[in-house]
Amino acid sequence: MPVTCDFSIENVHQLVTCEPDLAASDDDAARLLGLIDQGCVAVTEGRVAWVGAQRDFVASGLAARRRIDGSGLVVLPGLVDAHTHAVFVGSREREYEMRLKGKTYMEIAASGGGIRSTVRAVREASEDDLVEAGLKNFRAMVAWGTTTVEVKSGYGLSLEAELKMLRAIKRLAAVAPAEIVPTFLGAHEVPDDYLDRRGDYVDLVVEEMIPAVAEGKLAEFCDVFCERGVFSPAESERILLAAKAHGMRPKIHADEFVPSGGAEVAARVGAISAEHLVHASPEGLRAMRAAGAVGVLLPGVALSLGNLTFAPARDMLAMGLDVALATDFNPGSSMVHALPVVASLACSCMKMTPAEAILAITRTAAKALDRERTIGSLARGKQADLAVFDIPDFRHIPYHLAGAAPKMVIKSGRLVHVRDTKEDA
Repeated sequence: MPVTCDFSIENVHQLVTCEPDLAASDDDAARLLGLIDQGCVAVTEGRVAWVGAQRDFVASGLAARRRIDGSGLVVLPGLVDAHTHAVFVGSREREYEMRLKGKTYMEIAASGGGIRSTVRAVREASEDDLVEAGLKNFRAMVAWGTTTVEVKSGYGLSLEAELKMLRAIKRLAAVAPAEIVPTFLGAHEVPDDYLDRRGDYVDLVVEEMIPAVAEGKLAEFCDVFCERGVFSPAESERILLAAKAHGMRPKIHADEFVPSGGAEVAARVGAISAEHLVHASPEGLRAMRAAGAVGVLLPGVALSLGNLTFAPARDMLAMGLDVALATDFNPGSSMVHALPVVASLACSCMKMTPAEAILAITRTAAKALDRERTIGSLARGKQADLAVFDIPDFRHIPYHLAGAAPKMVIKSGRLVHVRDTKEDA
């Protein structure tokens, strides 16, 4: 009797496993992505039971209760968005218009806009409001192939409001079609009521917020915005070390607008990742590489802010630094929830190859969330997270800007999205 799987996707035109050992050819892109032509992936109880060439599946003696024809399709691991602010209320399109008229992001922030604008809206919102808004955002992200989403707090900036955000994120984790990874970002900005006593706010984050978040088991990671005019390297290091002592892994917004020393802080505190890195110093990047931190790059921000200065991805890759990509989906500086669009920007604006960009939104992004052992690639025993594209080649994902949305999305073996074919008529 053959061993029976729940379902299989067979005769897949291109099976992108992101497992280099499974590559069927010596082509550079094929090796990087573990690419298999005419492949097959089989799923049992929400996990990958078998992956490889179709002919080997036929010879294996395995069978599936349901067989899906993958002819002409490209199958990827579910996409991983390693940096978002996807739970918020309100919008800031007026600030977008202000930037088009010449105001800078920092000028808008200094006048009471920016993050503080969303903070005011979030403080007034109920927990239910945040859950409703977040669920809408997650559904939109899943429609573009994302099956795991990191989500930061940081729009509360008070003990009560930060805990409210994190409780909403926890509720969303139970109902969203994607896996949700919570990050505490109480040090996102200095709130209005602490502008003339920023040291007291750092004390509040360290002495009250972090212990409360840890006690409630509301966040896996802790982030801080290390930037000129926001939090200094010394303040950032203090906050992240306090969080680490309470069981949260450090992350850091680093070197977005100027060389702030954030990459160096990431290395010193053992951060799992540093994000932005547009102006990171070579010394900081080398320190990150030595410490094993992942660089998470956010090209949607540069496009949205209109400065068109992008992180030096090619230099990072050349020095052996792990590079991930993320949307930074947020209401102020990156209103994009589609990782395929971010991959396109990474190729066109940062000169990453299509294979590098795909790896950066799958396996390396999973590493930035300490989940590379369970998601981010297709290997036996891993979660069966799949994004199925009706395209002729994986390169179409970055090549066709905003055109390569998946035909179906599967999370832990469960179908969570099917594209409405009437949209393509």
